[in-house]
Amino acid sequence: MSVPTAPSASVSGRFGWAVLGPGSIARRFVSQLPFSARGALVAVGSSDPDRAAAFARQFDAASARTGTYAEVLADPGVDAVYVSTVHTGHAHLTLQALAAGKHVLCEKPLAPNRGTVMALVDAARTSGRSLVEAYMYRFHPQTTKVLELVGAGAIGDLAHIDASFAFRTGGTTGRLFDVDLAGGGILDVGGYPVSMARAVVGAAEGRRFAEPIGLTATGTIGATGVDEWSVAHLTFGGGVTASVRTGVRQQGANTVSIYGSRGTIHLNDPWTLGDDPVLTLAVVGEEPQELRFGDARPYALEADALAASVGVGEAPQLSLDDSLGNALVLDQWRAAIGLRYPFEAEDANIPTVSGAPLTVDPQHPMTYGEIAGVGKPVSRLVMGVDNQPDLAHASAIFDHFFSQGGNTFDTGYMYGRGLLEGRLGRWIANRGLRDDVVVITKGAHTPHCDPESITRQLLESLERQGTDYADIYMMHRDNPEIPVGEFVDVLDEHYRAGRIHVFGGSNWTPARMDEANAYAAAHGKQGFTVLSNHFGLAEAYDVPWAGCVHATDPASKRWLAERQIPLLPWSSQARGFFTGRARPEDRTDAELVRCYYSDGNFERLRRARQLGAEHGVAPTAIALAFVLCQPFPTFPLFGPRTISECRSSMAGLGIELSPEQVAWLDLSGSPRS
Repeated sequence: MSVPTAPSASVSGRFGWAVLGPGSIARRFVSQLPFSARGALVAVGSSDPDRAAAFARQFDAASARTGTYAEVLADPGVDAVYVSTVHTGHAHLTLQALAAGKHVLCEKPLAPNRGTVMALVDAARTSGRSLVEAYMYRFHPQTTKVLELVGAGAIGDLAHIDASFAFRTGGTTGRLFDVDLAGGGILDVGGYPVSMARAVVGAAEGRRFAEPIGLTATGTIGATGVDEWSVAHLTFGGGVTASVRTGVRQQGANTVSIYGSRGTIHLNDPWTLGDDPVLTLAVVGEEPQELRFGDARPYALEADALAASVGVGEAPQLSLDDSLGNALVLDQWRAAIGLRYPFEAEDANIPTVSGAPLTVDPQHPMTYGEIAGVGKPVSRLVMGVDNQPDLAHASAIFDHFFSQGGNTFDTGYMYGRGLLEGRLGRWIANRGLRDDVVVITKGAHTPHCDPESITRQLLESLERQGTDYADIYMMHRDNPEIPVGEFVDVLDEHYRAGRIHVFGGSNWTPARMDEANAYAAAHGKQGFTVLSNHFGLAEAYDVPWAGCVHATDPASKRWLAERQIPLLPWSSQARGFFTGRARPEDRTDAELVRCYYSDGNFERLRRARQLGAEHGVAPTAIALAFVLCQPFPTFPLFGPRTISECRSSMAGLGIELSPEQVAWLDLSGSPRS
């Protein structure tokens, strides 16, 4: 059975393409570009202009402009660029192209790691230009048919996907074996089977893609430091599994088999590299069917998809959220086999993604307050340093936060067993920002909540961070068995030595704070001047950790208002409850379910969405505005996992809520008129 290729949409006007990186994959793209609806090669850019000119001659494109990347990007006749350099060159060229007003079709992977991909996605979305990752098979009618069949239940309930893309090279030199160029199989072709598995499971669930909830892997890292062969096992919700394989020194079957309760789908050429891919559908009790797709040209189809997305959103076949999810799985796969490139190491000097010095956007949304003794403005929003899985991710999200006016970071001795405050310190050193940022350091967490541990942990934290002082130091817990004066004495000692500029307590009761300050006043010591307890729009029905203290009861609120002690509330965003991750039917995040799932909180979420729609912002922004609009100074801590979460929360900085709206959100006020 032959499945005809759907005709391309007829749109008037030429769509001018430039190739950036005239290599072998670019030859495939340009050879099929004439079969696209509107595409035409108008320029070729390269780090070697002579190579660009030779490439244009090869395709009889005498009228095409050739030159350096900058020269091609300055050409007004270029509507879009196809980035086809080595992996490590994708991000820089993509950002340059977006800044030049061009749309971008970038070869896979968009970047070597998810942290960098986040920055590219943010740049594309804020620029108003289209960005598509060039997994060309995703635009092929065979893939469309596969997802259609799975979604329609043609093979029953989905059970397992088996997918491979691996090949054996003739040697161990070149970009595929260069760690500085992000070589190896996982990033070169491993994204294909991962992408397919995520798309197939998504189709079974009625979504564009699905994220695995577990990953294990094994593999071989060769003498040059790259992965030469690897096998990963993915687990999805509902018990669906996938086996994916990749390599550059071991030939694979390079097929896909999808198993369901009623049958199978087999693809002999899933990545549409040949001229005659065949889909075989075998269902219990029926004769197998073969569907052929030999007349499709996937590179032309991906060019059309990019052109069709201009001005209307993202390509539905492969959205940017899909690309972000794929990048995360590839990060996890590499981590599972112990592969990290030198330019991603914990002690690496990772530059900004653009390569330009980090600056603050003059139009940033941040507002500031003062905390006596800090000596610097304190951003009203405080970045929690507890959700950054690696330095690349941390650098990308910290760069974004700082560029948007954020200058205050909260970390702790125990976070990531010390790795996270080390990442913050490395980022600060890489950017040269110690005098421009406010660092909150926490220590003395149970069971090491005693005066001796305060000193030991403080000194170790300062060493990890590469600094000699903490702008704000907070005890992470209280220990009521120790007289409060002993804590005041040791903290005052470090304060007078200049190691601490301001100190306070996290998860301390108001009564214990008053006791500490009474002791300090009576003995001529520095007192506690900041508090960090749980506070936010969502009511917590349990706490993530033992020993936590809330400040949501009326008595605590009165105490804060009377004393005007700055509150740095943690979990002000309820650990992602307002980001869209919380749905009554989704119980995969056990901690989120345990702490925040209730009818009352889902009503708060509904009201935050309603008020957010009126203000044109996300519910996270309303949750933040609720905290900021209290009658006492607040500097909420938030822990965005992505740049998009960071942006959506920051939108709350510009929202003023009336006392009536605050009460209505908290289910304690009358219905809004």
